[in-house]
Amino acid sequence: MAKDRPVYMGPRLRRLRRELGLTQADMAADLEISPSYVALLERNQRPLTADMLLRLARTYKLDMAEVAGDGGAEQTARLQAVLKDPMFADIDLPQLATGDVAVNYPGITEALLRLYTSYREEHLALADRGAEPAPQEDVTDPVAESRRFLAARRNSFPLLDDAAEKLATEAEAEGGLPGWLKARHNLRVRRLPSDVMAGSMRRLDRHRDAVLLDDALDGASSSFQLALQIAYLEMRKNFDALLKDGQFSGESGRRLARRALASYGAAAILMPYTAFAKAVEAKRYDVEALARQFGASFEQTAHRLTTLQKPGQERVPFFFLRVDPAGNVSKRLDGAGFPFARHGGSCPLWSVHRVFETPREAVTQWLELPDGQRFFSIARTVTAGGGGWGAPKVERAIALACAAEHAQRLIYTQDAPPVEPTPIGVTCRLCHRAQCMARSAPPIGREMLPDDYRRTRAPFGFADG
Repeated sequence: MAKDRPVYMGPRLRRLRRELGLTQADMAADLEISPSYVALLERNQRPLTADMLLRLARTYKLDMAEVAGDGGAEQTARLQAVLKDPMFADIDLPQLATGDVAVNYPGITEALLRLYTSYREEHLALADRGAEPAPQEDVTDPVAESRRFLAARRNSFPLLDDAAEKLATEAEAEGGLPGWLKARHNLRVRRLPSDVMAGSMRRLDRHRDAVLLDDALDGASSSFQLALQIAYLEMRKNFDALLKDGQFSGESGRRLARRALASYGAAAILMPYTAFAKAVEAKRYDVEALARQFGASFEQTAHRLTTLQKPGQERVPFFFLRVDPAGNVSKRLDGAGFPFARHGGSCPLWSVHRVFETPREAVTQWLELPDGQRFFSIARTVTAGGGGWGAPKVERAIALACAAEHAQRLIYTQDAPPVEPTPIGVTCRLCHRAQCMARSAPPIGREMLPDDYRRTRAPFGFADG
C-alpha cells in the first residue's frame, strides 16, 4: 500500500498563527514543541503530521477542516482560470507549478488575483471611454461603474454561492422561506393589496415583525422577493467584503453594485449552485424546464445561468442582455468576457430586438462579429408587472449568448441543421461592415465617399482603407 504524501502547510500555519496574534515562541509553548520546529513547519521544511494537526485543533479549539483546508484546491482553480487569459498565452505555465504557487504561497496568490481583478476593471473602463464620444464634462456614471464591477469578476461570486447554499438547506428544513423567516427572525409573511403597499413590491415592517408582499406578485416573483429579503438580512458582511475591493467614485455606483449582489444572493438561494449546476447538464440548459424545476421565472433562470463559473465547477459561460422595445439596455451581465459586453444590444440584426413580434417564443440565432468570432443566442420576451386588470406592465426582451464552441451542449441546437450566422456588429460606430443595410452611423475613422455619381444601397458609403 502506497504511503500518504507528506502534507506541507507552512503558509497556512503562519497565517493561522498571525490571526491568533501569536509569536512563534507562543505557539511553540502552546503546542509543547520548540520555536525552531515551528519555524521549520512554517518554511515547509517539515511536514505537518496528523498528530500535529490534532494538537492544533485541540489547542486552539478549531475545526479540523478549517485547519487542514482544501489543500489550496479553490485558490489553484481560481489562479488557473486567471492564467487562461490570452495575455498569458505565450508563457509556459504548467498546472503543477500553478498548484505549487497557490498551495505554498497563498498570500502571493491572493495578491495576484486582486491585481488581475483590478486590471479587468480598468480594462473595461478604458473600453467604455474608448467606444463612446468624450463627454462635455466629467460626469460619473454609477450604472457603468456597477456593470464594470460585475464584469470584472465575470458575474461569479463563490462567497455568495456558498452562503446561499447553506441558507437554502436551512430553509428546506423549515418547510420553505416563510418558515425560515419565522424561525430565524420571528418575521411572518403577509400579502397585502397593491394600493396598501403604495408602490412597493416588498417591505420589511420591523414594527409588526412582518415581511409585506404585494399580492399581485406571481409565485416566482414572491419567492424571489422573500429570498432577496433573506439575502439582505444574512449576507450583509459578505456584500461589504466584496464591495471593499470595488472601484466606485460615488455612493450611487456602490449601492447599485450592492443591489446586484443582493439579487445574485437571492437567485442563489432559490437555485443553489450545486443542485442547479447538476440540473443544467441534465436539462441541457433548457431555460424554461429549469425555471419550472426551481419555481423561478424565465428571466431569473436566464440570469442565474450567467453565474455558473465557480472555480472547479464551471458550466457554459453566458452573456445576458435585457432591452425594451426602444432598444434601451436595462441589464447587462457578462459571465463570459464577450467583446460586446459593454456595448451590445445596439445592432438591429440581433434577434433580441425582433422577438417583440413573437411574444413568449424563444428564438435562436447564430451570430458572427466582424472579427470572425461566432456565438449562439437565445432570445425571448418577458413581462414585468401586471397581475390584474389594468395593472401596469412592461414588456422586455432578454437574450442569452454563448460562444459557438459551447452551443452543442444546449438543447436548442439538438437536431438543428447548420445555419449561416447572422453578421452583426458591436455597435455601428465600431463596426466596419461596408454592406450593412441596417447601419445607423458610419464607423469611426473611415472616410465617407461622395454620392454625386454613385449611391450605395447601404446608408453610408465609406472608403476601404
